[in-house]
Amino acid sequence: MTEPGDDFLAGHPRYQQLHYLSRGLFGYVVLAMDKTTGQLVAVKFIERTLDKLTRNVEREIINHSSLSHPHIVHFNECFLTVRHLAIVMEYCAGGNMWQYVADNRGLDEDRARWFYQQLILALDYIHKMSVSNRDIKLENTLLDTSQPNTKPLLKVCDFGYSINESLSLPRTAVGTPGYVAPEVLTNRRRYDGKLTDVWSSGVMLYAMLFCQYPFERPGDEQDKKRNQLVMQRTVNVQYEFPAHKPISDECRDLLARIFVADPGQRITVREIHHHPWFRHGMPPDLDVDRYNEHWTTPTQSAERAASVRSILRDALRTSPSSAIEAPSAQQQPQQLHIVTGR
Repeated sequence: MTEPGDDFLAGHPRYQQLHYLSRGLFGYVVLAMDKTTGQLVAVKFIERTLDKLTRNVEREIINHSSLSHPHIVHFNECFLTVRHLAIVMEYCAGGNMWQYVADNRGLDEDRARWFYQQLILALDYIHKMSVSNRDIKLENTLLDTSQPNTKPLLKVCDFGYSINESLSLPRTAVGTPGYVAPEVLTNRRRYDGKLTDVWSSGVMLYAMLFCQYPFERPGDEQDKKRNQLVMQRTVNVQYEFPAHKPISDECRDLLARIFVADPGQRITVREIHHHPWFRHGMPPDLDVDRYNEHWTTPTQSAERAASVRSILRDALRTSPSSAIEAPSAQQQPQQLHIVTGR
């Protein structure tokens, strides 16, 4: 794995790397500046190897680039450097929700609702675009703090496990332990990705409130069978509300309707719209069901999908050997194709 200190935007005609932000299994993310506008952007680098440039990466780019919504991190473009596929996205300076919740040791009910309302509006839009995220979690939601004297805005940022259900149905068990729904863990041949997103949204809400996860217990970290225990509790829907922090009956009711093992009996996003706890504090004249009509656009064009696949083919066909050094400031990155989000 390349060290984060390397500058893979050296010599790029548009972007200047500023500093490292985070690292994951895929590669890492850096903060960069668009030299034409002065705008800060986040650039995600994925190594150009067969084990990294998977179908998940293809779906991530195709699905993310088709979405445009105030509660989804904006997809700008993607291109190739000498050693990486680079994905340029909107930069959210507020960090991720996991860190925000941890720093605050859990959120009061009103603040948790503020963020959950935004999450559900984003999910409603994503689902109307025929996409299921399949990895909704605190770590995959960022906070936009660019507007002074206002509350942070939540934005969904990761579509690495997403799938367009108008093209294929979810069959593989993907997601993050503790967040995934029971039907994913019990190896159903097919499941509704939209309803698994609802389950994961409930885990997020619970974690925002209590700064802990519903299907984990103290001491699980020291147990070698931690993931098995969490999965067993998930399948059996074994959770409880911590006594130290009371929440309203309406909030308890919403979580109880989300944490239902049978997806056919689980509350839907549309039903969440009309739940009393969710509606609290919203403008009375706001038609939540019609809110996303302004943002809903035709599904991903075949032309853009073809462009993404072309980039990935070029990335693998011209993939450098591991012996190639990082580009110097004088070397130009390899510009092959550009796919720009709306």
